[in-house]
Order: sequence, then C-alpha cells, then structure tokens
Amino acid sequence: MKKKLMKSGNAWVLLLQKAILELLDINPEVDEVELEIENKTLKVKKVK
Repeated sequence: MKKKLMKSGNAWVLLLQKAILELLDINPEVDEVELEIENKTLKVKKVK
C-alpha cells in the first residue's frame, strides 16, 4: 500500500486507515505507539 504524506504546520503526517489500526489492535484515542527506524524502514508498534 502506498500513502502520501500531508503537511500539518511544521510537521508531516501519515494518515492510517481505521482498518490498519484495527489490524494492529491500536485505539488512537487511548494507545501510544513506538516508532522505530531499521534499515530505512519505519516500524510502528503499539506500546504495551
């Protein structure tokens, strides 16, 4: 799946579809995520 980044103030935003968040068991209203970069790949993990 390809996604475009969107400008938001001084930052860039990557919008994730609800279906992706559900697959990752992430509730954006209460959960936090950890971002990790490995070999030029961005990984998003739910913080337990």
